[in-house]
Amino acid sequence: MRTTVTTKRIQTVIIGAGQTGLSVGYYLSQRGLPFVILEANARVGDTWRNRWDSLRLFTPARYDGLAGMKFPAPKFSFPTKDEVGDYLEGYAKHFRLPVETGVTVDTLSRRGNTYIVSAGNTVYEAEQVVVAMANYQKPRIPEFARHLSPEIVQFHSKDYRNPSQLKPGAVLVVGAGNSGAEISIDAVRAGHNVWMSGRSTGEIPFTVSSFLGRHVFAPLFLRGIFHHLLTSSTPIGRRIRPAGLPSGGPLIRQKRRHLIAAGVQCVPKVATVRDGLPVLEDDRIMDVKNVIWCTGFHPGFSWIDLPVFADSGQPIHERGVVRSEPGLYFIGLHFLHSMSSTMIHGAERDAAHIANTIASVIARRASVSPNRAGTTIAAVRRAG
Repeated sequence: MRTTVTTKRIQTVIIGAGQTGLSVGYYLSQRGLPFVILEANARVGDTWRNRWDSLRLFTPARYDGLAGMKFPAPKFSFPTKDEVGDYLEGYAKHFRLPVETGVTVDTLSRRGNTYIVSAGNTVYEAEQVVVAMANYQKPRIPEFARHLSPEIVQFHSKDYRNPSQLKPGAVLVVGAGNSGAEISIDAVRAGHNVWMSGRSTGEIPFTVSSFLGRHVFAPLFLRGIFHHLLTSSTPIGRRIRPAGLPSGGPLIRQKRRHLIAAGVQCVPKVATVRDGLPVLEDDRIMDVKNVIWCTGFHPGFSWIDLPVFADSGQPIHERGVVRSEPGLYFIGLHFLHSMSSTMIHGAERDAAHIANTIASVIARRASVSPNRAGTTIAAVRRAG
């Protein structure tokens, strides 16, 4: 049996059509540079659409637009996850960005000076590759979770959609970050007794939806502190960056007082499982019917066959530029350059930096080899 393998040669391949991948594409298109964006989902924006039903952005719409196109919602509203998905899809269409959907990348490797991006029966050969995927790839669940009683419904936050997935009875949400807080509120409003387990990640000291929050504190924190002060270019940013890499940021919309007022009980971290039930650090046994693991994600970059990772599994880079592998870039990671790097309003600056670097590299190469081709496509046959 023979399998047809299509080889596509293109200057730059962007893997991921989320806000960061589309932003890099926008800046490359403004420079007239050839590229393609590969998206595993059937539609641009499906990564957002496939999250839990009640999810809204933690930031007001005025901060949720990408370069060249404002978010189409009242500026102080909090967009739903479906509105975000539709906005991203509309953004790609508006700027006619070359997105190929339904393309799952299997491996990324290098042959000589060319990057090889394998996706099923298609191979993309590129001079530049941008990995535009966040750290939210492979759910992290503690090993002892497999010892929970089979009578307990358990799943990771990535698979949570709404309270209809839960059994009648108490719910233990493991993880006290933004996802844990939002899902806890969702479950308690559905009539469940809810415990949220974990150490505090801190919280911003204002209510985003309040008058002062909208007009004073949101601009101060989201733009001033998160975007401009806490960066890899400032002494204070470099000091906190190692602590900010492995964990989520502070609570933004839901605060501890909001959780307590709603009836959520905040308890210590889950330490182990005993007799099929979760046990807290204070040795309290939690007799619950449901456990939702809001415990974060592994980086999920095992498909990248290049020596660019630290022992933690995180890529080694400078503002997304991998110096050890010229032509390779990452964007959308925790604190790529600042605390805002995983927020939509942080995508524009990070993407502009990556696109400027790509343009500079291409310009240098063109000056040495002015006849270098931008894009060609060829089909070859290989034995199956």
